[in-house]
Amino acid sequence: MTGAQHAGDLHTGSAAEASHADGGPVVVAIDGPAGSGKSSVSRAVARALGFAYLDTGASYRALSWDLLDRGIDPAHPDAVLGALDDFDFRIGTDPDDYFVRVGTTDVTDAIREPRVTGVVSLVARIPEVRRWLNERFRGIMSSTPFAGIVAEGRDITTVVAPDAPVRILLTASEEARMGRRSQELTSESAAAVGEALRSRDKADSRVVDFMNAADGVTTVDSTELDFDQTVAAVVQVVHTQTARTSHGG
Repeated sequence: MTGAQHAGDLHTGSAAEASHADGGPVVVAIDGPAGSGKSSVSRAVARALGFAYLDTGASYRALSWDLLDRGIDPAHPDAVLGALDDFDFRIGTDPDDYFVRVGTTDVTDAIREPRVTGVVSLVARIPEVRRWLNERFRGIMSSTPFAGIVAEGRDITTVVAPDAPVRILLTASEEARMGRRSQELTSESAAAVGEALRSRDKADSRVVDFMNAADGVTTVDSTELDFDQTVAAVVQVVHTQTARTSHGG
């Protein structure tokens, strides 16, 4: 099967299915800079709400891993585009059963390796790749059997799901983001972590403005919040926004 054929069933089914009271799942779109905690916070929010969880960045990483595995240079856009038809991937959207697979290979951990991190921005900045994957993200969000889905990643609030009832920019100061990333990457020096974060911000900023909230997007600044407080703040925004939407506000 191709990636396009997999896109319709990229969720797992172990979470309780829910009826879509308003004709479709509630979409919570979360964007933010590197080190802001998008992935971990979004997954925890999805678990707290009983929603699905979509890590859009993992798809770009999976494609990058696949290119490297096949010996295709990620720096050559034409070669990358030519590889899409054979990009056979699955990504779990149950927050309690998350996985990423390319073909029959589980790459959940492998896509976080430095060699993948080093090239993912090259792949993600190709407009045709973004359009190709964005269509699949929209398909996943609209077809999830969960009552809602928390989708996080670059330009999710402005391009992928601009009409989502809940759109959040999760941010933090550069100092806070560097500190959190250093705690995650204990084998690297603070200087190396800081340089990597700044480099990632610079590369990603060429694709989309992820530091400033677009109209209608709520900012959650976690600089002074711990993890649990950040999750609670995001959940509160979800409750507030969905209540406002249900009352026609």
